[in-house]
This record gives sequence, structure tokens and C-alpha cells, in this order.
Amino acid sequence: MTEAFGLVLALLGGVLLGATFFGGLWWTVRKGVSSKQPALLFLSSLLLRTGIALTGFYFIGRGRWERLLVCLLGFVIARLFATRFIRAAEKPAYSAQVVSHAP
Repeated sequence: MTEAFGLVLALLGGVLLGATFFGGLWWTVRKGVSSKQPALLFLSSLLLRTGIALTGFYFIGRGRWERLLVCLLGFVIARLFATRFIRAAEKPAYSAQVVSHAP
């Protein structure tokens, strides 16, 4: 396997880890609002999501800082996409206009 191919796989792995982490966070927040034990839900979700992310970084990095850096870049890219996706999905059906009375 060439080094460039390894870095591409690390980037894709980082995107997958980020999608899992932030998708799980979104799911937790949506379910936590109506949960009977939200603290338990949030704590268990945090531990599970963090454990998955750290384990993924460990195996993807394989002791190479280049792979870890590219994996982190993929993780951040997934965060940016998740933020935009969630904003679009949670956008209200109406459009509120902001009126400014100051000049």
C-alpha cells in the first residue's frame, strides 16, 4: 500500500469517525430532551462516542503522526458537514425577519 493511499484511507476514516461522533451527539440531544434519565443518557453517549473516536484514531494512526493529522482533518470536515446538515434539517418552516430600529 502506498503512503498516499494510506493517507486517503486515514482521511476517510476520520470523516467516518466524525460522522459517528457528531451524528451520535445529535441523536443524544434529540432523545435527551424527552428522556426520563437524561444525565445517564448523556454520560453513556459521551463515553461511547469518545471511546469509539479514540479507538478509531489509535488504529488509523498506527503510530504515524501524518495519518493522525489527516484523520483529525477528516474528523473536522465531518463536523463542518454535520453542522451544516443539522442547521438545514432543524430550520423552521417560517422565516422570521429581524427588524432593527437603530440606525
